Amino acid sequence: MITSPFCTIGPFFPFEFVDGLNDLTSLDGQTARGQHILLTGRVLEEGGAPTGNTILEIWQPDAAGILRHPLDPRFAEADPGFGGWGRARTDAQGAYTFRTVLPGATADRASHIDVMILAIGLTRRLVTTVFFGDASADPVLTCVPELSRPRLIAQRAPSLDTEGIQGYRFDLILRGGNETPFFLD
Repeated sequence: MITSPFCTIGPFFPFEFVDGLNDLTSLDGQTARGQHILLTGRVLEEGGAPTGNTILEIWQPDAAGILRHPLDPRFAEADPGFGGWGRARTDAQGAYTFRTVLPGATADRASHIDVMILAIGLTRRLVTTVFFGDASADPVLTCVPELSRPRLIAQRAPSLDTEGIQGYRFDLILRGGNETPFFLD
C-alpha cells in the first residue's frame, strides 16, 4: 500500500458510491421536520473549469440545531426523519445538488453545513463550511480573513425554488484567487 502524501484521490468513484444519498429529507420512512431546501452549486478549478465526478459529503444539524451524534447533549431529541449526512457527485459541468433542511443554529455555532470534497487530482480531502443567514459571530467564520468570509455564505436563489422548497447556491472554487476557504480537520 502506498502511503505517500502525494498520491491523488481517485481515479474515479463508482456510481453506487453516491446514488440516492443526496436527499436528507427522509429517514426510515419519516419526513424531516423544518424548512426543506435545495443546496446546489458547482465545483470549479481555477479559471472556472468544472470538476466532474467529484464527491461531496455533507453533515449538519437538524432544523432544531441538534446533531445526530451521541456527543450532542440533545442527541435523544434529534429529528427521527433526518439523518444529518449525505453524499453527492458532480456531473460533467461540475454541478451538484442536495435536498436537505435549513440547519438550525447549535448552542455555539450559527446555522451551517460542513462539506468534504474528494476529487481526482487532489492529494487530500478538502473540508469547508457553508453558512446560512447571519453567521457573523460564528467562531469558525471569524477565524477566516474578512475578505474571504463571503465565499462561505450560501446565497438564496429563488430561481432554484421548486414545489415550496427554497433554493440556495454555493459554488466551491478549488484553487486560485477566489478559492473557497478550506480548513484542516
